[in-house]
Amino acid sequence: MPRAVQFDEYGGLDVLTVCEVELRELGKEDVVVEVRAAGINPGEASIRKGLLADKWPSTFPSGEGSDLAGVVKEVGIDVTGFAPGDEVLGWSEERSSHAEEVVVPADQLVRKPADLGWSEAGALYVVGVTAFAAVRAVDISEGDTVVVSAAAGGVGTVVVQLLKVNGANVVGLASEDHHDWLRAKGVTPLTYGEGQLQRITDATPDGIDAFIDLFGPEYVDLALQLDVPPEKIETIISFERAAEVGAKAEGSSTASTPEILGEMAELVAAGKIEIPIAAEYPLDEVREAFEQLEDRHTLGKIVLIP
Repeated sequence: MPRAVQFDEYGGLDVLTVCEVELRELGKEDVVVEVRAAGINPGEASIRKGLLADKWPSTFPSGEGSDLAGVVKEVGIDVTGFAPGDEVLGWSEERSSHAEEVVVPADQLVRKPADLGWSEAGALYVVGVTAFAAVRAVDISEGDTVVVSAAAGGVGTVVVQLLKVNGANVVGLASEDHHDWLRAKGVTPLTYGEGQLQRITDATPDGIDAFIDLFGPEYVDLALQLDVPPEKIETIISFERAAEVGAKAEGSSTASTPEILGEMAELVAAGKIEIPIAAEYPLDEVREAFEQLEDRHTLGKIVLIP
């Protein structure tokens, strides 16, 4: 039987285990994928800690993971778009991708472009479609100025590049360790924290057209202080504050389609967007992978390699 990451109760890193699991029965429209790479995400840590139990409760034992890339092993009898041996990327909605094998519906997969590396493909789904939704939400025009919080995180690195692809002037809030990377992508980097309001004002003398928050409600408030209209403020995390002030809160659920994932994959394969890979860990070191993730100072994505 294939091995997978599981946890039997809410808790810290110590509840994570790797054990043999029985795959669910292959449905007529399902595909079995041998996983080559699977990204990890902050939301998965929050689910495991029970912080999102009211919205997304777990049933124990619980698997985890959404992102995946791998090779098709078997297909259901009604699947026509894929065959064994095909290289694919996609997502699981059953918290099951942190595993050696996974069963997913065929309509949650796209073909992996030949020029797209395994780690980048396996890390793309959550950050790719979330970034797409966030950029779409603020509806920018070429030449608009957009401020992005947590600009060097997993989603942030994709958001700032996608904004540049769409012709925006981008100001990215990040720690100084990541400023050089942001500059290399054409982003104006600013240090977050005390004094950031003045730093943003000084860097945007012609005003700000939109603000994308990837960190927390204090940045929705910061956007309002900067006179950004609520309809031009997007957050992927601060849902309650967004509702209170009339800001947008669109995330991966609004962009989880094979068409959008395929579009993002082509942008990465073409070199227009980079998915920076901060670290790769074997499945048995999943605790160490999440320990690095939860430090919240990583540039880009952390990936499990089953």
